[in-house]
Amino acid sequence: MKTLHLTNAWHETSGGIATFYRALIAAANRKGHDIRLVVPAPADRVEEVGEFGRIYHVLAPKAFLNSEYRAIFPSQFLSPGSKLQKILAFESPDLIEISDKYTLNYLGALLRMQLVQTLNYRPLVVGLSQERMDDNVRAYFGSIPFSQKFCSIYMKWFYFPFFDHHIANSEYTAAELRAAARGQLVPRKTWIRSMGVDLAHFSPQRRRPELRRRLLQNLGVAEDAALLLYAGRLAPEKNLQLLFDLMARLACHGQREYRLLVVGDGVDREFWERRCDHDLRGRVQFFGHIADKNVLADIYASSDVFVHPNPREPFGIAPLEAMASGIPLVAPNSGGVVSYANPRNAWTVHADVESFADAVREAVTNRTAAAEKTQRALATANQYRWETVTQSFLELYEQLLRLRADVGQLSGPTSSSAFSSTFSSTPATGFHAALMRGVAATAIAMFRMCSKIASRSHSRRPRLTADPAVRS
Repeated sequence: MKTLHLTNAWHETSGGIATFYRALIAAANRKGHDIRLVVPAPADRVEEVGEFGRIYHVLAPKAFLNSEYRAIFPSQFLSPGSKLQKILAFESPDLIEISDKYTLNYLGALLRMQLVQTLNYRPLVVGLSQERMDDNVRAYFGSIPFSQKFCSIYMKWFYFPFFDHHIANSEYTAAELRAAARGQLVPRKTWIRSMGVDLAHFSPQRRRPELRRRLLQNLGVAEDAALLLYAGRLAPEKNLQLLFDLMARLACHGQREYRLLVVGDGVDREFWERRCDHDLRGRVQFFGHIADKNVLADIYASSDVFVHPNPREPFGIAPLEAMASGIPLVAPNSGGVVSYANPRNAWTVHADVESFADAVREAVTNRTAAAEKTQRALATANQYRWETVTQSFLELYEQLLRLRADVGQLSGPTSSSAFSSTFSSTPATGFHAALMRGVAATAIAMFRMCSKIASRSHSRRPRLTADPAVRS
């Protein structure tokens, strides 16, 4: 079995999706599973990762809304001579997984309709949801009129039907798919598979009292001050306003000194550095991206509280890393974080300044509660180790292919409860079904027309004698 994965949410220095795929490739190498990953990049190159893994870095322009990322557009997979079609033909994977809702999802439709001319077979096509469209639209465009309705229509007509099956990283992310699954022509199933945590690095054993003292000294306070930590992308969807409003509130109320370390990079870093320099001078230190996992793990374990401000986090790997590091977690009581965080192992509260401030103060001062919750948090993190999580993904891919080979008849190993989908689509009926058939027929005609135009355009270009796969 060979699987090929595509995503636009790739950044070499940040992002949970990149962390996930690196862990998945490592698991595939341990298992002897051929795995390929295609990601946008500043230049074409091929990265060999172990004996069974390969990453195709494909030259792609910067994304419109977040210049920290790049995006592969349909022009790069429509024609037979396009980069992605060459890669697909060269690799011939059994299963293709696409983690993108905006440009790569259309490749899923082409594959399902067998309009990728360089492939003479029909691979299984899976959509992986690692985020919600409605949250992204809200973060970058605000509460514009009819935005929620637009997202619902898009997910129902231009995302959900383009795949054979779906995987989501949390129940929160899957909720958007549940709505889109109602009234579909072709039966589809959705599975929830969580993200994970690297327990080989993140551990309470990495706590360094001397490092903590040095960090506090750099921030101009004594050892009895509380050291808070945020690690993650500095981007609009992360609700960072709450994080810095929290620091302002802690500065105004209470007898204890609080300082914040911010680890991570992103399009909003410069903005927040200027704001903090003006409003919170000396109370916040920005580290940027820390590539060395050992250094990062030491900072986690040597901090006093991890603060995660995003109430709409799809899953949240960083809060899980904090739990694995043995420090108290303060996070919203909503979003994908509640997949693993709850009042027994963390401080999960309403995403407002007062609730966060109260939770941080209690996490710092109530040592008994902190010890009990962090102990339970360690047990929770152990259930999400990457080795277990990635194994469940690889097994799901195998079972999906077996399910397809059985033509929908579950038998043998696939009948286990572990393979049971979280939910299935419901059938369209009556006028709705007729409407969907009409739209589907129109979409097929349009895809075929675009494919023909792209093919004719490519046929007029000079022929290249390059290797069929992208090479460095």
